[in-house]
Amino acid sequence: MYKIKILNNIKSKELRRFDSAKYAVSTDVEDPEAIIVRSAHMHNMEFGPELLCIGRAGAGVNNIPTDRCADEGIIVFNTPGANAEAVKELALCAMFLSSRDIIGGVNWVNSIATKGDDVAALVERQKAHFAGPEIRGKTLGVIGLGAIGAKIAQAAHELGMRVYGYDPYISVEAAWGLSPNILRAKDFNDLCKESDFITLHVPYIKSTHNMINKKSIALMKQDVRVINLARAELVSDDDMLAALASGKVKHYVTDFPNAKTAGAPGVIAIPHLGASTPESEDNCVGMVCSEIIEYIENGNIMNSVNMSHAYLPRTEDPRICIIHYNVPDMIARITAEVSKHEVNIENMLNAGTKGRSLAYTMLDVNALPEELEAAIEKIKGVIRVRAIP
Repeated sequence: MYKIKILNNIKSKELRRFDSAKYAVSTDVEDPEAIIVRSAHMHNMEFGPELLCIGRAGAGVNNIPTDRCADEGIIVFNTPGANAEAVKELALCAMFLSSRDIIGGVNWVNSIATKGDDVAALVERQKAHFAGPEIRGKTLGVIGLGAIGAKIAQAAHELGMRVYGYDPYISVEAAWGLSPNILRAKDFNDLCKESDFITLHVPYIKSTHNMINKKSIALMKQDVRVINLARAELVSDDDMLAALASGKVKHYVTDFPNAKTAGAPGVIAIPHLGASTPESEDNCVGMVCSEIIEYIENGNIMNSVNMSHAYLPRTEDPRICIIHYNVPDMIARITAEVSKHEVNIENMLNAGTKGRSLAYTMLDVNALPEELEAAIEKIKGVIRVRAIP
């Protein structure tokens, strides 16, 4: 029986995808073959030799040591797009909250609740202090056009906004799905200059660290609204607070409050609610369960962040799955070892991992001698071998 360890308080009904006859799913199992995690910090964790994979119920994997996992032959999955609808809705909400001072107005009304019969008259006299512009006819700049950014761009267009999109790394699949109504910004600076609202939907990597900073803010329009529901580190807090104080930025909406931004004038701080819907949690958990099951039972890799996509339709033949360094002559050495054991290869797939020196090979074979798995594991450059009967 395979053991699946749950690191966070995940109680989604989607966990029932694990067949109880094959899987034991719990927060306290020992020596698991798979771990499902949401936000628990894993960088200091030691992983046992039994661990095959880690599934992140969400998109970001900053809490997981993905490179170390790859070196140890552990596949890390995430769930791109599973929470896209939830984040899209919050981004739209953020645009409305930053355009009209709804929060300030509600807080003010609460503060005069003791005025009794005078409340209505006070509201009529003071309501102009909380007025703001409509979003229809304004320009939205969407940085990052993946599953979330594309949904926001389309929704904003349907609300009557002019939408610019910028994503230098957009996939062919994402580009095909993007509405022709979304205008392509020539570059990041161009988007900053054109937009009344800017929303961020890119991963946090070295090149995106503090991408919203003093220099980029200087290019933006007066009274621009900036929305960050992606990662805290995409925005320089100090530069943003200075821009708010000067009036250059009208409002900054962040889903990642900290000691600097919480309560700061002009900041609308949301307590990390981007994916906090029951539907989103079920979507994320369901996707990660499917990824883990497919990998454990068939060796196929889908939505991995540290290994290439690899899918080979399963037949009745046994399968050998090999994680290895992507070096010359490796496939020849593996296949030679298979031949040495008088085993025939019926199907084969090899996938190198872009940007890494790793590769993944699957072999469907007509027989599975006991000693073959150990023999392949002894080949120099092989990290992990797993036989699936």
